[in-house]
Amino acid sequence: MDKLISLEQVSWTRQGQEILKNINWEVNQGEHWAVLGLNGSGKTSILNIVTGYHFPTSGNVKVLDTTFGEASIPKMRERIGFMSSSLEKFGATFNKQPVKNIVLSGKFSSVGVYSNQEILPEDHERADEILRNLRIEYLREKTYRYLSQGEKRRVLIGRALMNQPDLLIMDEPCSGLDILSREEVLDIMDAITVNHCHLVYVTHYIEEITEAITHVLLVKDGSIVAQGEKEKILTDDRLSETYKIPVSVRWEEKRPWITINRKK
Repeated sequence: MDKLISLEQVSWTRQGQEILKNINWEVNQGEHWAVLGLNGSGKTSILNIVTGYHFPTSGNVKVLDTTFGEASIPKMRERIGFMSSSLEKFGATFNKQPVKNIVLSGKFSSVGVYSNQEILPEDHERADEILRNLRIEYLREKTYRYLSQGEKRRVLIGRALMNQPDLLIMDEPCSGLDILSREEVLDIMDAITVNHCHLVYVTHYIEEITEAITHVLLVKDGSIVAQGEKEKILTDDRLSETYKIPVSVRWEEKRPWITINRKK
């Protein structure tokens, strides 16, 4: 499996409005991608196509050797981990569960663990390993409602890793976090990529692109502005076009940072 994701001439129309336009994108073995764009640019729609929750109006999609329209999408999803700050909309249910149960629930893609779900000894071993790797073993028995926002995000990342996915999609995982919690979450990315899990990281903010990220996809108004190796793609001109405002990019500690160019 050389290509993890392949989108060819993909368009998607909803209620007569073209949301995605002729998207061509490939994610290959050994690559870890960031997807950047404004709100409404099409980032989430691309994710929904990749995970099979939306089917393209036109074009071809192949994800993890699964050709859409020819193979089982639910089986494919078992190989994809998904973590998003939007999962906290299930907070009322998560809040009643201990941390380890939430991590275990990733096996079933459920919101917490329930009595009708079979949890095997090796599942407990896997969950304990994840808690150790994410440096939150001390939270194992703590109830979710009592965690900080940064701790909650790490628990949700652990949940996404439970099935040892080939592909992990992180959709704005640092949204709403303070700077310390953000950096703690970003530190985890390096550990994830070392364990042969390929990463697609969606964000508005280029400073969240750590050394672990190798490639960038820039999206604007449902179309691709540019894609490729991050050092080549993250230029002043391309980011100014993507964000619709003049910006400058600088690199510090192998991470990009952005400055708005205000008119004097």
